[in-house]
Amino acid sequence: MFQGPAGLELILRIILDRPDLAVDRVWVQHYIKNIHGRSLQLDLHSKTTGEEFNIEVQRESRGAKPRRARYHGSVLDSDTLDPGDDFEKLPETYVIFITEKDIYGNGRPVYHVERFVMDDAGGQTFDDGLHILYVNGAYRGDDDLGKLMHDFRSKNPDDMNYTQLSERARYFKETEEGVRRMSDWMKSYVDEEKLKIAVKMLETGKLSYDEISKILDLPLEEVEELAGNKSA
Repeated sequence: MFQGPAGLELILRIILDRPDLAVDRVWVQHYIKNIHGRSLQLDLHSKTTGEEFNIEVQRESRGAKPRRARYHGSVLDSDTLDPGDDFEKLPETYVIFITEKDIYGNGRPVYHVERFVMDDAGGQTFDDGLHILYVNGAYRGDDDLGKLMHDFRSKNPDDMNYTQLSERARYFKETEEGVRRMSDWMKSYVDEEKLKIAVKMLETGKLSYDEISKILDLPLEEVEELAGNKSA
């Protein structure tokens, strides 16, 4: 549903309340490899001049814990600067979790998290450029965000409020090309999940490369390559 900039622009414009926001590049299920630690697969990743966005759709609250948001921001940063670049070249980064339920229970549609300098005067913003947002997927207000959250849960394109989303959903559900592309995407997603599981198995050191290959139905050469990258 979200491939291409139009759908993601709509989502970001509504969540951030920035009607004119435009994005340049969009990735769906973008895998960012970290050779020194845990890699990440981002649900939605987008960039525009001076800004970077990561949207994660989470059914379980435990998948949206604060330290995960912190890690997502750090991995995005580590993939941004070239050697010798000034730190001021880091973009404004937005890590956005859309959760199925209201994880803070205060009835707010969006919880916007920023860092502050603690002092007797109440603190001032610590302007590091990282912005973390939790969007309440259970919110159903009669505004743009309420309509967007309705569309997120709807399986029927005819029941959606936003044309950009309903047309994309209809394409993937009702056209031969869309069904094929969805099938290809699902296969790619499953393959990526297998690789992440293989890395965890390698980290335990309890199984041989051959055993991991057979359990996950991965080529032995691919498991050996993962092991080589892990020890690099």
